[in-house]
Amino acid sequence: MKSSSSCARQLLCNVVLLVSVNMAGVFTHHPSEMAKRQAFLETRQCIEARLTTQRENQQQERLLLSVLPRHVAMEMKADIAGKPQDTMFHKIYIQRHENVSILFADICGFTSLSAQCTAEELVRLLNELFARFDRLAQEHHCLRIKLLGDCYYCVSGLPEPRPDHAQCAVEMGLDMIDAIALVRDVMGVNVNMRVGIHTGRVHCGVLGLRKWQFDVWSNDVTLANHMESGGIPGRVHITRDTFVFLDGDYAVEPGNGAERNSYLRDHNIETLLIVPEKSKRSQTQRSIRRPGGHLGFSNGNVAKELRVMGHGSQHGKHSKLGFGDSLDEKDPQEEVNDYLMRAIDARSIDRLRAECRNFLLTFKNADIERKYSKERDRMLSTYFVCSVLIMGTICCLLLILRVKSYVPLLISAICWTIVIGITFVVLSIRSKNKVLKAPASLIHGDRKVAQCFACIVIICSYIAALSPVLSAMDIIVGLIPCWNASETPFNGSVSDYLASSNSSNRTDCLALAAYVQDLFPTDYLALMVLLVLSLCAVYQVLPALLKMVLMGVLLAGYFFIVLVVERDNSMPENSAWWVSLLAPRHLVLVVLVGMVVVLVIHSLHTEATYRLDFLWKLQATEEKEDMEHLEAYNRKLLANILPVHVAEHFLNSDKNSDELYHEQCDLVCIMFASVANFSEFYVELEANNEGVECLRLLNEIIADFDNLLAEEKFHYIEKIKTTGATYMAASGLTPSTCDTLGLKHVTAMADFALRIREQLEYVNEHSFNNFRIRIGINIGPVVAGVIGSRKPQYDIWGNAVNVASRMDSTGVLDKIQVTQELHDILKAKGYPLTCRGNIHVKGKGDMTTYFLEGPGCSDEAVPEPHAQPNGGVERP
Repeated sequence: MKSSSSCARQLLCNVVLLVSVNMAGVFTHHPSEMAKRQAFLETRQCIEARLTTQRENQQQERLLLSVLPRHVAMEMKADIAGKPQDTMFHKIYIQRHENVSILFADICGFTSLSAQCTAEELVRLLNELFARFDRLAQEHHCLRIKLLGDCYYCVSGLPEPRPDHAQCAVEMGLDMIDAIALVRDVMGVNVNMRVGIHTGRVHCGVLGLRKWQFDVWSNDVTLANHMESGGIPGRVHITRDTFVFLDGDYAVEPGNGAERNSYLRDHNIETLLIVPEKSKRSQTQRSIRRPGGHLGFSNGNVAKELRVMGHGSQHGKHSKLGFGDSLDEKDPQEEVNDYLMRAIDARSIDRLRAECRNFLLTFKNADIERKYSKERDRMLSTYFVCSVLIMGTICCLLLILRVKSYVPLLISAICWTIVIGITFVVLSIRSKNKVLKAPASLIHGDRKVAQCFACIVIICSYIAALSPVLSAMDIIVGLIPCWNASETPFNGSVSDYLASSNSSNRTDCLALAAYVQDLFPTDYLALMVLLVLSLCAVYQVLPALLKMVLMGVLLAGYFFIVLVVERDNSMPENSAWWVSLLAPRHLVLVVLVGMVVVLVIHSLHTEATYRLDFLWKLQATEEKEDMEHLEAYNRKLLANILPVHVAEHFLNSDKNSDELYHEQCDLVCIMFASVANFSEFYVELEANNEGVECLRLLNEIIADFDNLLAEEKFHYIEKIKTTGATYMAASGLTPSTCDTLGLKHVTAMADFALRIREQLEYVNEHSFNNFRIRIGINIGPVVAGVIGSRKPQYDIWGNAVNVASRMDSTGVLDKIQVTQELHDILKAKGYPLTCRGNIHVKGKGDMTTYFLEGPGCSDEAVPEPHAQPNGGVERP
């Protein structure tokens, strides 16, 4: 009966050991597999995010480079990425170019044309027309500078000088006239193109802090502008300077521009008109050389035969970012997979050898090793849960085998309590209790701390596994009297002593040893040590070298216990009882050694895999972060080129969609502010770097105006552009900035006009100048949109814009002139206004206007102006 019960207990112990070892194997394989898959997914996500960000950056950079030349855009991006410099003046991005030809072209009769179009049709018409002009500019090696309503101007000889810049500009003008002639024929509207060209020097670059637009400045630019206004519709109007560079390639006739423009008359400018029919390059040759195509209108009267203008169906689908040509891109998932395949084929082992030390598997780069040590192991809780289960198995074995001494049970209970306590702390990482979560975060956040606690748990498990030996050794002390009573001296192992001692001593010792064997079946001692060794493999947070040392110490400790009583093969059979007491079979020793070797090899392989995955993940993360930083720089630049809501519209929309951006805004307040006498201040002398220093002061003035827009009360206002010394802004362009009830966007614009007038007085006081400002404000409906397929530019159009411009041009120095509609709104808000009376406005007849004298009575007093270098908004 006793034998049957013993067999049952041994069978149950074997089952528990088998389940426990397999469970340890599951806890070894599952976290490893989960970690690998998690690392793969995270790396893939980083790569996918990086490629997505890279595509977005490419879109942003194409948009950026379509507005700004590459050298200017790259310099700005470098300045944004670098540390801000505390300087007295804002950095100015200006370059000087000699011998360039400047072309200004204006659409005559545009008002009557726009009257026949809806808002969408107007934007589409302008977009397709200016897109045609952009392609002509590219074909004729001209750089489009800016769109001013229905005015288009470009420069030939930028950014790279060309010897034939004059010929390119003239060809550009002739082709523009041909293009607008098609619109006139199809639409039946009397529209034409007035083109003026002059050759000279320019300063090119950007001014201000917001809404950068590449522009050109110089006296020669001013002259080219007047050449356009003093020209004849349907003809190319050139100066004598341009004619000299044409080398007789074109027939000309007197232009008589002085009769039509006072500036040309006052400066005695000789002008000429190109005679295209008598030129060396005939009109037929130009039309053959030009690419044909269609205009893509979809509705309304504008959808007639305008398609003959040059927008072919092959060009109809263009990138919504406005670059003309859509890119054939791979599917994002396929692109990520291709990248991963290339990465996997990139000889990962060689990279691991290059980055890590051969045996220690630590990174040669201390910074990478530090990052790896801080890398959180997401399966850490699983390891400690496995420890609790292994400790439970050891305690179950002690109970099943009915250990009769309280010592191993007490030791196991203490060790299990320690393991459960540590595991509870580790699992508290998700707890809301800050007292429990703090130590858990420390363990999870630092691998070295986690490794220390892992070693404590493994040592506790090892002590619990060897706890029966302590009770057996306690009884072995009882054998000492037998050794002392014997005449045979004790100078070796216990087995040697028993073989040589007398029978009475042997009988006493055999009785005691039999009692020891009855306390605990020591055959399971090696198996429990094997279980603890398996637990070492579960803790993949431990480095391979530490695992190797730890398992070596555990195995050495067990060997020491075995060697306390060394078995002799020649020992008589009646001494075999001692062998069963502590010494396992030699085969078990071999199994333990083999197990340690296998676990060390597994640990080295796992550690190498983890570190290689970490390298790939680190590289992917760093590349992703670099792309995100680049994206941030690009977005900062884009925010200074297009309004945020417009840039988001393009960047977030389907890139293959050819829908144009346009919107009808019903209650927009528009302001034009001109530094009227800046042209008198601007002189090109060697002492002021040919006018660059004058532009530097203009840049400071515009930057001060831009700084004011950073104030919360002016968030309704959107800067549209600057043209020369004229500052254009509008408020109420979006639903969030259009206050139709309280009209706060209108009062914000009035306050802004007062502030910039005060700011200019501050500049005059500190720069010892006498700049005078002239401001005009109007309110009404406008059409807002983006024009230009290759060089997109945000602008607003409409009668309200024209009237606001006239309020500026017909205004009085140091005064803010407003219309009757704006007067009625501001008067109700308590703003003081005085009536100027009736004035004649070109194209509008007589209008009653008013002067805004000060802030509203309900508003706070206008604060003192200030000028802080690089303040207000972020600026390179």
